[in-house]
This record gives sequence, structure tokens and C-alpha cells, in this order.
Amino acid sequence: MRHSHAGLLHAPRDFKLTRTASETVRELVDRVTRLRNGDSSQVDALANLYAADARVTHPFHPEQASSATVGRASLRAHFAKLPQAGVPVSSSVADWKLHTTADPEVVIAEFRYEGSIDQRPLNTRCIFVVRVVDGLIVESRDYIDHLASARAYGVLPEVLARMSTAQE
Repeated sequence: MRHSHAGLLHAPRDFKLTRTASETVRELVDRVTRLRNGDSSQVDALANLYAADARVTHPFHPEQASSATVGRASLRAHFAKLPQAGVPVSSSVADWKLHTTADPEVVIAEFRYEGSIDQRPLNTRCIFVVRVVDGLIVESRDYIDHLASARAYGVLPEVLARMSTAQE
């Protein structure tokens, strides 16, 4: 760092201040948890963790496994749907493990959401495989136990019925 005449520190022009992949993913999970618990002020901060052309998939989603959410604007819209209005949620992250890989851009987060949703127990296991470039998420494959989540939200019968109808 070099000093300016006013005594303030200035970074060299080639210096980049970015979060590591690990820091970015931890912030993501922390902010999603706050959003799930009703803090809708997290929506923009969450969207801003992603690159403009980020791609997020949910390969284990029972109804949308082959689709992707692409782009920061689409992710912002996705996050804006949470939390569900009028549904009391109390969740936290448990069993947090962050695995680094040989590629410094890729980390694997393993955890579960625990707590309750409208007095129903919440115990949803998750594994996120995330690529972060220059502090922004460019790709994420989110392996979530969506059926456990549907059970906690009280919509499991509807999800199973749609799955049954879709396969006929």
C-alpha cells in the first residue's frame, strides 16, 4: 500500500480486494438463513454475491432438476420470493463443513438447515458446489433435500402429487 498526502491508504492500481471462495459461500449461506428467517433486506446483498451471468442449478430438485437460474436479475427475483409471507420460520445452519478443492475457485459447502417452519420441524441437508471468480459466484450446483424442505413447509403432498402426474 502507498500513502497519499492526506494520510489515507490507497491500493495500487493492480490491487483487487475480493473475498475468497470460502468467505463468499459462507456469506451466502448466512444471508440465505437470515432471509429465510424473515429478513427481506437480504435480497439485494444476496443477488450481489453473484456474477451478472451466474448459473445456479438444483440437480436433485424433484420438479426442476433440468432447469437453471441464470443471471443476477433472475437470482434477485428468486430471493425476493423468500420468505413466504405469513409463514413463521426459525432456522439456523448446523453441521457446517467447508471443503476446499485443488481449484482455488471451487469450494464445497456441506450443512443442514435446522429449526422449524410454522411449528413443523426443519431438517434439510444441503451440499453446494460453488465456483467463485473475483469474489463473485459464477456457478453453483445446489444439492438440497427438497422433499425434506417441502415437508417442513407443509407442501409435501402437493409436490408428490405433481411428481406423480408429471410421470404419467
